[in-house]
Amino acid sequence: MNIAENTYFRNPNFTSMSQIIDLLKKRILVLDGGMGTMIQRYKLEEADFVGERFKGHSHPLKGNNDLLSITRPDIIKAVHAAYLDADSDIIETNTFSGTTIAQADYALQDAVYDINYYSAKIAKEVCAEYTAKNPNKPRFVAGSIGPTNRTLSLSPDVNDPGFRAITFDEVVTAYKQQINALMDGKVDLILIETIFDTLNAKAALFAVQEVFEERKETLPVMVSGTITDASGRTLSGQTTEAFLISVSHVPLLSIGLNCALGASAMKPYLEILSKNASCFVSCYPNAGLPNEFGQYDESPEYMASQVEDFLKDGLINIIGGCCGTTPDHIKAMADVAAKYAPRPLPVAVEA
Repeated sequence: MNIAENTYFRNPNFTSMSQIIDLLKKRILVLDGGMGTMIQRYKLEEADFVGERFKGHSHPLKGNNDLLSITRPDIIKAVHAAYLDADSDIIETNTFSGTTIAQADYALQDAVYDINYYSAKIAKEVCAEYTAKNPNKPRFVAGSIGPTNRTLSLSPDVNDPGFRAITFDEVVTAYKQQINALMDGKVDLILIETIFDTLNAKAALFAVQEVFEERKETLPVMVSGTITDASGRTLSGQTTEAFLISVSHVPLLSIGLNCALGASAMKPYLEILSKNASCFVSCYPNAGLPNEFGQYDESPEYMASQVEDFLKDGLINIIGGCCGTTPDHIKAMADVAAKYAPRPLPVAVEA
């Protein structure tokens, strides 16, 4: 029996988990696309981020997209709805920077609980509306947990390689606060994503395990790393195989890759995960690499054709989009994914 089934089917509280696993065995599930990409279309100003609650705040807040779940929930709800209209099965909460570590840049550590709680609540409400419209296509919310803007493995000071800007325990504490708020908001899954430093991810996974134990409540956990270039390594220097091994101590629903690379460049690394992972495999690439203006040029049709290459080979179970992707990209990929069978879970050899 594989890791995901062995852990989660034995949890009596896990009706949604067994439902997700059943769906993943039958078809490729579709994740949503870029939140920031969609928010940029609204051309928001400082007032949109400040709202009523943060008037007179000490720091500028423009660009703090997570805050919009409090100050402009109508926009976040509209983005979620657009991705659900594009056939997403799973949408991510607007909480990529929802830790005290990341929010310290805006002096908003005290708002972290509300950012995560209301982000989860908005996403859950939208999903409930769509599931009610079509109970045969249930929708799920993944609590998005980003890597923070600190790294545990690398020194920010080239003159002091041993220096670290933050400790493991501090990262764990920040992640625990975020996870608790997301669970209070009733997310269906936890998604630790865009991992460039596996030690940060291990802190997040440790936090997940502590929160689950303290709450006597469990959720499925997805992990998604980032290969930064053609060397096939994360920013902290790990190969794909090493990344997989480093997080395999925790029972996972899925492991995968997102961001940094376009779809075609991800294939060799997805092949490694597909061959070696005992859980499901996910992939949500950028719409190509950014051009000289920081824009992403791959059209929905072109991106879907790139994704189809590894769908044909049965490498993945979950497909979606990251930077530069829109509902049009997700719809194009969903239409292609519907033609192919999901990657079968490997059969474990029982002693």
